[in-house]
Amino acid sequence: MVLPKFSAIAELLKPITWFPPMWAFCCGVVASGLPLADRWRLIVAGILLAGPLVCATSQAANDWFDRHVDAINEPQRPIPSGRMPGRWGLYIAIVWTALSLGVATLLGPWGFAAAAVGLLLAWAYSAPPVRLKRNGWWGNAACGLCYEGLAWATGAAVMAAGTMPDLRSLSLALLYSFGAHGIMTLNDFKSIKGDRHMGIGSLPVRLGVDGAARTACAVMLLPQLAVVALLFNWQQPAHAIAVVMLLLVQARMMRSFLADPSGRAVWYSGFGVPLFVLGMLVSAFALRASMGTQP
Repeated sequence: MVLPKFSAIAELLKPITWFPPMWAFCCGVVASGLPLADRWRLIVAGILLAGPLVCATSQAANDWFDRHVDAINEPQRPIPSGRMPGRWGLYIAIVWTALSLGVATLLGPWGFAAAAVGLLLAWAYSAPPVRLKRNGWWGNAACGLCYEGLAWATGAAVMAAGTMPDLRSLSLALLYSFGAHGIMTLNDFKSIKGDRHMGIGSLPVRLGVDGAARTACAVMLLPQLAVVALLFNWQQPAHAIAVVMLLLVQARMMRSFLADPSGRAVWYSGFGVPLFVLGMLVSAFALRASMGTQP
């Protein structure tokens, strides 16, 4: 049996993609309003679950079921290049799923449930017969929910110690999940050729480059406006204004992106999306502050 090299396994699991769900998990922890010291072991376990386990599982599963598309778009990846031999890509995805579920049992019933749903969506996104990614609307919704909302909810659940997380925290998680749909659309611009050839209906394929770009921007901006309204309602004007300032910078950058979507999608992902995720943390601290003013 030919075994894959460690470098190929690491590339398959894509550590660079782990940051968004780890960040979202930490936002859920912050938004709980609860002290961190007593639950730091579970927080560390949750961060590992969100990134190196659940997110890595989704990357391995996606690369296995996308190997034919990647042979066109990115033939240098581990599976189409042959550096991940045989069915090892699938085996790693299955093993990482089992590891993820094992660690999730440490996080209580709500934490386990959030992780389990995230894993289910990760497989449903890539694997037939569901293969949600064939439809850019459903596939990007699954990714956004898994990367942002469920990771945030898992962090909130860990802090809630077995009880249901605060509904306001879950509202923020859902809004930022909706916004992440636009982030996922940005990621689809680099794969248009292979997606079109293999019949994958990403939004750039369905709507065209310009239509998908406008949709991505709108989908990212609208939930953040809703977050601003919630922060004002929770009597946190300073945090709300901070999110507004981040929004204005994003809007300015979006004008440049919309002028050349294909050429600037990667640029906007690298420089505009960080402002979106920074707003997540600002919102989490706003909710934490609002809890401190309650009886």
